[in-house]
Amino acid sequence: MVLVHHLRLLPPDFGTGDVPMRRAHEDKRLPGFRILNWHFYFTAMLFVYGRILSHQLVNTVTSDKIFYKLVSKLIKYQMVICYFLYIAGVMWFILTLKKKMYKYQFGQFAWTHMILIVVFTQSAFTVANIFEGIFWFLLPASLIAVNDVAAYFFGFFFGKTPLIKLSPKKTWEGFIGASVVTTISAFVLANVFGHFQWLTCPRKDLSTGWLLCDPGPLFKPEYYPLPGWLSRWVLPWKEVAILPVQWHALCLSLFASSIAPFGGFFASGFKRAFKIKDFGDSIPGHGGFTDRMDCQMVMAVFAYIYHQSFVVPQDYTVEMIINEILRSLTLEEQQILYTKLGQILQERMSDLITIFGGLLYDPHERSTKDSVSGEVDRGFSC
Repeated sequence: MVLVHHLRLLPPDFGTGDVPMRRAHEDKRLPGFRILNWHFYFTAMLFVYGRILSHQLVNTVTSDKIFYKLVSKLIKYQMVICYFLYIAGVMWFILTLKKKMYKYQFGQFAWTHMILIVVFTQSAFTVANIFEGIFWFLLPASLIAVNDVAAYFFGFFFGKTPLIKLSPKKTWEGFIGASVVTTISAFVLANVFGHFQWLTCPRKDLSTGWLLCDPGPLFKPEYYPLPGWLSRWVLPWKEVAILPVQWHALCLSLFASSIAPFGGFFASGFKRAFKIKDFGDSIPGHGGFTDRMDCQMVMAVFAYIYHQSFVVPQDYTVEMIINEILRSLTLEEQQILYTKLGQILQERMSDLITIFGGLLYDPHERSTKDSVSGEVDRGFSC
């Protein structure tokens, strides 16, 4: 899905002729200019998604030492490689500058960078959410889809008051109705998704072991008693089970219904500026599938920031430290670290044994006890 969105939002020079600002007659005078844009595209992709790779992921893919060392080196020097690839692209761009085409070339250069920054920066957060658990990707994406569809239907049947000039069809009735539906859906969907371990488990490697894990306190139900009159006359049960993550889902729904729609307004302004009706026509009367992606990227960034700020424990745990070690060190370095830790633990244990042994068998204390016992014996003998 992310790749499709990338290809849809690529700069004009990347291919399809239906995107504005593309000048075919200008491109013919610039051989290799599209290749340069693709060069920036793959450099950005290597920089953003290469940061997600780790030695632990490589370990699960291959056991070949030669390939492992090669990939390990690429990961270690990934930032250096990306930097020099980008510098090479800039030099390539400067060498291809032509008279009377400077404005067009620099315009395309700026357009390419803007798209890459917007798309890759935000989609990187989407991938990061998936590694935290598919739940943190699926729930925000579902809330955006629910809000978008609900706003359309409420606006279509009840809409009378315009909401914003950029989108004349957007109404306050649709906005408010979608907010209510999104809030209710968030509370229900969080409970449904939270009961599947394969959705809640964080992705730590490429094996299937992550499918089963301890869901943690967020996904373990807490029981709240209902008022007596409610359980007696309205509902057939006396208590209700709620997952703690459902309260977090309400915060996500608040953002998805009040702030994320501005991503759609931004897309509407973009379409008005370049005279595009819709990004696609796969959904009759409701725009294309890509139109449903207007707010996804904004929501993905918020979901990641919210998860890191209010869900992930701020204090370091033993598991977090071990995971960081596994991601950052090679197998040989991990073995050296474990050996060093074993030596340190043995030294501390020996020191503790020496200290406690000295307390238990202190000669001075023992002689004092002997002298006291001797005096007592003499006293009894008298």
